[in-house]
Amino acid sequence: MMLMNEVPDDGFASRAMGDGVAVEPTEGKLLAPADGTISLVFPTKHAVGMVTPDGAELLMHIGIDTVKLNGENFEVHVSEGQEVKRGDLLVTFDIKAIKKAGYPVTTPLIVTNSSAYGTVRPLKTGDVKAGENDLVELLG
Repeated sequence: MMLMNEVPDDGFASRAMGDGVAVEPTEGKLLAPADGTISLVFPTKHAVGMVTPDGAELLMHIGIDTVKLNGENFEVHVSEGQEVKRGDLLVTFDIKAIKKAGYPVTTPLIVTNSSAYGTVRPLKTGDVKAGENDLVELLG
């Protein structure tokens, strides 16, 4: 896991969309980081938004500039309005094909309403496993 300012994209690293963390996936699965409701599924399948029961608005964005793939190499397994539990499968994606097309798979997890919190604090850096504890703590 890496801090948002370490993401190799100025838009994410500047926290223009909000604060958070990012992961470098080793398996082509995007899992729900918390319980919540799916609020947005991008038509290009590379990003999913959700709202947690306490109101945190999360955006999970698979890769950098992957919107340009127009959904190729992504399969969405949820729909808007769907309730999900932490660890539920949201999207599968082909890491090798995405990298072969020239795109990093670095995946930011952004708290898009982070201004509603005093601080978005990462709870761990380095290697993390899917479903392993919370990734961030929202203070405020």
